Amino acid sequence: MKILLAVDGSVYTKHMLAYLAANDDLFGAKPEYHAITVVAPVPPHVTHFVDNATIEKYYADEANRVLEPVQAFAVQNQWNLAAIQCVGHAGDVIAEAAISGKFDLLVMGSHGHSSLVNLLLGSVAARVMALCKTPVMIIR
Repeated sequence: MKILLAVDGSVYTKHMLAYLAANDDLFGAKPEYHAITVVAPVPPHVTHFVDNATIEKYYADEANRVLEPVQAFAVQNQWNLAAIQCVGHAGDVIAEAAISGKFDLLVMGSHGHSSLVNLLLGSVAARVMALCKTPVMIIR
């Protein structure tokens, strides 16, 4: 089974990973995990003052800050894991990656905000579910 894990480095990502590790038989023998993290793009006006190499390093550093602990957790649990780094708006990028990568399942943690907070701030999980044709498992 090919599974996309949406990770953001939050405590909710840790809960999701712990749940998957505790239920390692959930997806059958040796699922193929891919962890995706999405870094928000720097505002366009910033690009006038900062060179592209610095911006690219920033994106890589931010993604690695999130992905390195996930990769260490995967090694500890003997998971087959590939890391994916992207830049953009998280909900859109995650949904597109799940579809274009032909994943069997997308797993993500949820912050569990109320409907009012989601209306005001938006929700990555809600956006992904609206756009994604891949089955989504949300762990809270």
